[in-house]
Amino acid sequence: MRKVAFEPCLPTCGTKVPAGPDWFHEIKHDGYRLIVQREGKRVRLLTRRGYDWSDRYPLIVEAALRLRKTSFVIDGEAVVLGPDGVSDFDALHGGKRHADVRLYAFDLLADDGVDMRHQPLQIRKNTGRAPQHPRRPCVRAV
Repeated sequence: MRKVAFEPCLPTCGTKVPAGPDWFHEIKHDGYRLIVQREGKRVRLLTRRGYDWSDRYPLIVEAALRLRKTSFVIDGEAVVLGPDGVSDFDALHGGKRHADVRLYAFDLLADDGVDMRHQPLQIRKNTGRAPQHPRRPCVRAV
């Protein structure tokens, strides 16, 4: 297994849905978990096991390069949406729809070289909001 500096926060099973103002509830997308690391003009898409999939999803790389920030680490999920708007893992895994792959970004792990993991999730989510292209959003903050 390869060493990854920033590992994604993995979900855990629970017996009931937590409630209260300190909890976020998000859609569980069925895709590939990716860490997007940008440093200057270099972007890498790393899997949970540390493999570099930048060549597999060039549209996500291009979208990350279009963001104003030049140094960040984002935790997200690469997905392909089916006609019903629900993630379609078979379409993603089949590899025939790379042009349709989108990244749902749900955590900002580092911003301009600053490790953000010690900050509350709400701050990381608000800091990580990026403008999204109205017609073809390749990276969507959730």
